[in-house]
Amino acid sequence: MLKDKHILLGITGSIAAYKAAVLCRLLKTAGADVRVVMTPLAKQFITPLTMATLSKNPILVDFFDPENGAWNSHVALGEWADCYLIAPATANTLAKMAHGVADNLLLTTYLSSRAPVVVAPAMDLDMYAHAATQANLDTLRCTGVQVVEPGDGELASGLSGKGRMADPAEIVAFAERLLAEKKKTLCGKRFVVTAGATIEAIDPVRYISNHSSGKMGYAIAGELAARGAEVTLVTGRTALPTPAGVTRCDVLSAEEMYRAATAAFDRADGAVMCAAVADYTPETCADRKLKKGDGELTIRLRRTKDIAAELGSRKGGRVLVGFALETDDEEAHAREKLRRKHFDFVVLNSLRDAGAGFRGDTNKVTFVSESGNEPLPLLAKREVAARIADKIETLINE
Repeated sequence: MLKDKHILLGITGSIAAYKAAVLCRLLKTAGADVRVVMTPLAKQFITPLTMATLSKNPILVDFFDPENGAWNSHVALGEWADCYLIAPATANTLAKMAHGVADNLLLTTYLSSRAPVVVAPAMDLDMYAHAATQANLDTLRCTGVQVVEPGDGELASGLSGKGRMADPAEIVAFAERLLAEKKKTLCGKRFVVTAGATIEAIDPVRYISNHSSGKMGYAIAGELAARGAEVTLVTGRTALPTPAGVTRCDVLSAEEMYRAATAAFDRADGAVMCAAVADYTPETCADRKLKKGDGELTIRLRRTKDIAAELGSRKGGRVLVGFALETDDEEAHAREKLRRKHFDFVVLNSLRDAGAGFRGDTNKVTFVSESGNEPLPLLAKREVAARIADKIETLINE
């Protein structure tokens, strides 16, 4: 899948830079044309000679060649690349990328690149877990940068934890999936995807909601659209960019989501109910901020409309997929949803599984259907979305 692709490999100053040699060789073996740009500090960990030998191209470090004044154009590099792969990516480089700092050739090329950008973080576990690093990664994801999650294991510091750069073979596979031309297997099909959390107002200031970030639903909408489907994404409030090729409908409350989802379903071939919709909403919303008093405050709640159940009652021969996030008796609750709401299958995850649940970029799910359970390992949410789309295609083609 990488044959004749132009891969720009960025290397930063990490002990994991030695893995860049293996990564470069694997990219070349896959048929890619590889050019390498290094930060000055990266030369302390792996030599330009090594990378030039493996890539069969000169290595770029500085803005110009001090011997002859030849300019290494970051603009030309950005235009040349089909994918800009930065591995390893240090905490320092990630921070600079997130904030638009351009003090070396690698970073100016990042700001000039129109190609997909992939980073493979590598650092000590506390650096990776630090709130600043995580905020920088979130900022980069929101601008479209893809992140190959680091692995767990022994680190250069002697500690053990999450921070090891992903295996080079895993990074190559990631790049292959990113650059693979999606087959338009769902061309002509229409889907509704719900995502994110609803907001149920108590007064003009306060509301009831939950921790859903919308990442899973957005990944599903993007995957279906990439396969040629016409997708309407009915979304609660999120900070996520709209996936390419997706029609977005923003809502706030469960009632607004009900109206938008049911209307869109009338002309759809299926729906994926991924949103975290409030089961209850205040009976009344105060028209001004409720002030703190001396006593307790009681807020009466009423049930919201069950969007999935409503679509299930209208389902006919269409595909309907549900989600269940549980904390106990997971399978029993998922099977009850499967039956009551007429889902074709339920995507079940548990808050007891590490790496699953709200806000993260990974998920660990089980597909629950009448034919049995299909557990998946811990995967990136985009990969979970691809597996869900695969199963939807199977159902459509039956």
